[in-house]
Amino acid sequence: MSNAIESVLVENRVFPPPEAAVKSARISGMAAYQAMCNEAEKDFEGFWARLARDNVVWTKPFTKTLNESNAPFYKWFEDGELNASANCLDKHIGTPVENKTAIVFEADDGAVTQVTYKELLARVSQFANALKAQGIKKGDRVIVYMPMTIEGVVAMQACARIGATHSVVFGGFSAKSLQERIIDAGAVAVITANFQMRGGKELGLKSIVDEALAMGGCDTIKNVLVYMRTPTTCNMVAGRDKTFTEVLQGQSTECKPEPVNAEHPLFILYTSGSTGKPKGVQHSTGGYLLWANLTMQWTFDIKPQDVFWCTADIGWITGHTYVAYGPLAAGATEVIFEGVPTYPHAGRFWQMIEKHKVTVFYTAPTAIRSLIKAAETDEKVHPKNWNLTSLRILGTVGEPINPEAWMWYHRNVGGEKCPIVDTFWQTETGGHMITPLPGATPTVPGSCTLPLPGIMAAIVDEQGHDMPNGSGGMLVVKRPWPSMIRTIWGDPERFKKSYFPEEMGGKLYLAGDGAVRDAQRGYFRITGRIDDVLNVSGHRLGTMEIESALVSKTDLVAEAAVVGRPDDLTGEAVCAFVVLKRPRPTGDEAKKIADELRAWVGKEIGPIAKPKDIRFGDNLPKTRSGKIMRRLLRSIAKGDAITQDTSTLENPAILEQLAQKS
Repeated sequence: MSNAIESVLVENRVFPPPEAAVKSARISGMAAYQAMCNEAEKDFEGFWARLARDNVVWTKPFTKTLNESNAPFYKWFEDGELNASANCLDKHIGTPVENKTAIVFEADDGAVTQVTYKELLARVSQFANALKAQGIKKGDRVIVYMPMTIEGVVAMQACARIGATHSVVFGGFSAKSLQERIIDAGAVAVITANFQMRGGKELGLKSIVDEALAMGGCDTIKNVLVYMRTPTTCNMVAGRDKTFTEVLQGQSTECKPEPVNAEHPLFILYTSGSTGKPKGVQHSTGGYLLWANLTMQWTFDIKPQDVFWCTADIGWITGHTYVAYGPLAAGATEVIFEGVPTYPHAGRFWQMIEKHKVTVFYTAPTAIRSLIKAAETDEKVHPKNWNLTSLRILGTVGEPINPEAWMWYHRNVGGEKCPIVDTFWQTETGGHMITPLPGATPTVPGSCTLPLPGIMAAIVDEQGHDMPNGSGGMLVVKRPWPSMIRTIWGDPERFKKSYFPEEMGGKLYLAGDGAVRDAQRGYFRITGRIDDVLNVSGHRLGTMEIESALVSKTDLVAEAAVVGRPDDLTGEAVCAFVVLKRPRPTGDEAKKIADELRAWVGKEIGPIAKPKDIRFGDNLPKTRSGKIMRRLLRSIAKGDAITQDTSTLENPAILEQLAQKS
């Protein structure tokens, strides 16, 4: 079929789950997984109702599980009431968990602070009272623009406690991005810090808030609450700005949680599109919380003695679900890290795993790839120099992990004994969708394997017809699920058009990713964003596969990003941006290495996938969270001037270097 995405990457390595993981897992063995999938198939609503009653504390029990009458604006548990903060904190009081460490916080400089569940509840309650004293109430929107600290989680939980809807903005975003989000959400307050500490440097946050508010249009903001992360003073506007110390003065450490409807917006999280205003993804309270808790239990098989570490920032969905809500709802001990993986050296992650005896480690493929490069150029920061035997489960998040990076992670971090959960999900899905289960699923490098029970994922063509296994297409979800996006804040039409297109019947959730299921096991592999599909001489190729082929040349390539550019002859040409494990080549040496890489891709995939352009850089343009900004690379490949906002880049100077043809 002409609109199938061709899959040309073959991966035959299979790793059965370790015996120890199967024995102790909540979902033990494929038969147990299949039984849960069958239960969801047979009685879809009954399956979700049972899980919601068993895993969520309701102040008013629900009687209606799913309302599909106004599809795609689905409602879950709509007549039930609960409070998200109470489900993360209060429910543990009076149980052994209350005196257990909730958060182990490691600051940029290595200083460690711990807080128990009981102490965290007192801090959240006191801050919730401070918010109420500023006139913030149920239904108000509050912007959180904070560093990765305990206070960031306290701010989110305190908003949830009083029924205010939070919108966290990543601390690397510019004043303009912040201003747009304040205006779109109609926020009444900003919670921020004077500075954040990253890589030994003080980076201003309050100054960016001031700049955003000075741009105008932010008249709804009445209060700016400032956490003094460092002793350095910052500008304070009388009447509007107050420090945490001021607002907490005299506030009680007890605050009754405000019950809200299950469909009440817990948070809005903005995802930046390549054009137009940011999209405010709106999540509910009940369904979101249920899935955050369940996926902690299923995907990470969380146990009372575990030390869980998700390295994501609270500014992203991963930091919401697997830092601020999921681990606390599950009663886990978690690590929160303020700094960057390469400071003061690129062994920081491994050092922290040893120090805090981390058992479940969850990070991004971009972080793994940059640490592979560091370990291969400097033996001293190789994971083998630290004791990582506490680890029992490894995870990856954010984008597909290429097979060679998967193997390195498996061998060098997991000691070949830890299952790797390669999790596929999105801001819009609220939690994991397709992922191996550590005690059940045989894993295949580069594959996110099978959907979780209750998630009806499929691969279809552009009209919504099922594609056979072995043929690529578009990833969709056929039935609603509790943690799904409810709407785009203030823009229901955009929500319908973006995620439930009429061309597919208006009822299939379109993930926006291309995928393929292998013919043998029916395992899913994500081939990249639908808009990252190249049409080369009539062949539709996923950029992810070409990137994986380049990176599998392990003696030479550290990292690669592939985009398309228009080409008169082939329609689109493959353009690769490559970071080598050696200094950036120029001149004849660059041409020689580029030819070698073209030949390699031809051998691994086929001549059709050979990159027409190969450019070498010391790095790739990345946000501070490590995400490669492929849309900037597309502009460079086409030779266009870059007009997009580059303020979120960790390394803006790299754009100039990549613009030079080798």
